[in-house]
Amino acid sequence: MAEMTRRERILASAHKQRADRLPFFHWWRHCQTGWAERECRNRGMGMNWLRPPYVTRLHGVEVTEARAVVEGRAIVRRTYTTPVGTVYEDEFREPGTGQWHANRSWRSVTPWLTSHLIKEPEDYKVVKYIAENTEYLADYFPIEQAMDWLGEEGIVLDNLPHSPLQMILIFWVGSEGGRCFFHLADYRDLVEELIHAVSRSREPLYEIAAKSPAPAAFCGDNIDGELMGARLFEQYCMPEYEKQAQVLHKHGKLMAVHMDGRLNNIKHLIPRTPIDIIEAFHPPPMGDLSLAEALSLWPDKVIWLGFPDSVYQMGLQATREHMLSLLKEAAPGDRFAVAMSTENPVSNQNLLMLTSVLEKAALPLTVEEVERIAADTSPV
Repeated sequence: MAEMTRRERILASAHKQRADRLPFFHWWRHCQTGWAERECRNRGMGMNWLRPPYVTRLHGVEVTEARAVVEGRAIVRRTYTTPVGTVYEDEFREPGTGQWHANRSWRSVTPWLTSHLIKEPEDYKVVKYIAENTEYLADYFPIEQAMDWLGEEGIVLDNLPHSPLQMILIFWVGSEGGRCFFHLADYRDLVEELIHAVSRSREPLYEIAAKSPAPAAFCGDNIDGELMGARLFEQYCMPEYEKQAQVLHKHGKLMAVHMDGRLNNIKHLIPRTPIDIIEAFHPPPMGDLSLAEALSLWPDKVIWLGFPDSVYQMGLQATREHMLSLLKEAAPGDRFAVAMSTENPVSNQNLLMLTSVLEKAALPLTVEEVERIAADTSPV
């Protein structure tokens, strides 16, 4: 049988089929372009890309940005003016933001909000108005361009917004000091009205994504079960996943959700979701659920593992030993792929070390095969 391309390996695994070798890849938005990246790609590392299949048009909403200094920190204040009121958010941007890729700073840090849109109960009607007056329009050029550039090096995924509750928890209200949870207790009707409004507004977006040429759609939810709790995940996230997947699956498209946090307390709920790919699954020491248990509990899910940054920080030997241990848990290696990326840049040395292990991972994996890989991989 001819050797599979990187794209073929990733897609075979994503469809729960056995590839010839274990797929491993870097996300472009985290990737350092240069000699080490080139060498790792020559040795089998793929490259995955997120791009939006849509643009938005706001109706009755004026958006302005101005630079300001708040508490001694230079920020960008983004103000939304509507017929029902005005809200603003403050965004801090590290040096290099907008000059590198994926809106990241030189240290690969995305901008973060120091002040959220929703501060008081009266702000909910403004954000609800924005959601209800957001029009989604198909624009497949970014997807088509990336697919043309990538070729057989990897796959492109539709980049979709976070689900409504996660938008509130992360972006619009924030979890600092438990703010989002106090709002759920004190202003539940307002929170739920906004969740339902956003969900309704997203219906055209899911149709747009389903019809794009990308083979999979990515919902960047950043799920952490310990932060959210099982009850909120079941009540608010799971119905939205059902709604999204119903449209995507009708058009033969896979659905990936970014679940990079602690998942032990929602592990019993994940099998009930229609998610195809659990993306950036973090095993211990950063997560709280082992890879072996996750693969056993979720027999119809594909896991794209996010290699733990804390292990990278421990050095090359720790990186090698941890990956070898994970390969034993993953055996026979079906429904599994490894993402090299973390939110922090991966050093050239760690990238090369991980590649030196993964390039040897022919499928099916066995414990004996992993021990052979260990013997063929020089310890530091």
